[in-house]
Amino acid sequence: MQTFTKVVLGYYLILNLLLLVVMWWDKRAAVRDRRRVPESTLFILSLLGGAVGGFLGMRLCHHKTRKPAFYIIFALSLVLHVVFLLFLFRR
Repeated sequence: MQTFTKVVLGYYLILNLLLLVVMWWDKRAAVRDRRRVPESTLFILSLLGGAVGGFLGMRLCHHKTRKPAFYIIFALSLVLHVVFLLFLFRR
């Protein structure tokens, strides 16, 4: 595997794990009535490439599942990054 491919895969792996952990942290804060992670932070992490981690966070932590904006932003972000990766690796 080429170095460039490893870097790209590593980037997406780290970002998705980060968003998953942030979703877990925010759910934990919500349950304990503590300071929350801003929704804009969750959206930004998704738009940077962490949509899969966001969907996993929604599913595993049962967090933000009643907010349609999260499904929409995560889905659009996922499609955007899949198209980007197809473009990037087809050359």
